[in-house]
Amino acid sequence: MTLQSDHDRGGIGAHTLTFGYWLNAVGSTAVRIAGSVPEPVRNVIRALPTQPPSFALARVLDRVLLPRLEPDTRLALSGRAVHVELQDLGLRLRLQLNAQGFGLAPSQTPPTVTIRSTSAALWRLARGIDDADRLFFERALVMEGDTEFGLLLKNTLDAIGPL
Repeated sequence: MTLQSDHDRGGIGAHTLTFGYWLNAVGSTAVRIAGSVPEPVRNVIRALPTQPPSFALARVLDRVLLPRLEPDTRLALSGRAVHVELQDLGLRLRLQLNAQGFGLAPSQTPPTVTIRSTSAALWRLARGIDDADRLFFERALVMEGDTEFGLLLKNTLDAIGPL
């Protein structure tokens, strides 16, 4: 038996709405906690492997972002490593889009783009409260690496709108 996603059925189902509500609640709580993490705890988090949190974020992006990507955009974004560093937590994430969806970027692959920010700024961006340009100018969001790919990523997220 194959289950269709809500996107394949052409609508938003109750499961998607429940997941969205859950994601919003978890994200908001995580942002509140992240702002109060003491430096010794951040140092421990920095020392942890990137795979478990990267895997968790990849699964969320498969659910929330992947169905909203057009096939040509998926192809343009595929195969490139994106590193995300949440400075307030000391958390590092390594992601890559491939034919199956989002996954872990191989550790030996240099990042095409590195994004540094606080969890609060990225959460505001994902929810559509702030836009990337504002966060860039306020230096709350820093992107380093391949400028063309970074603009493609930014423009894709802008076109999709709030998650």
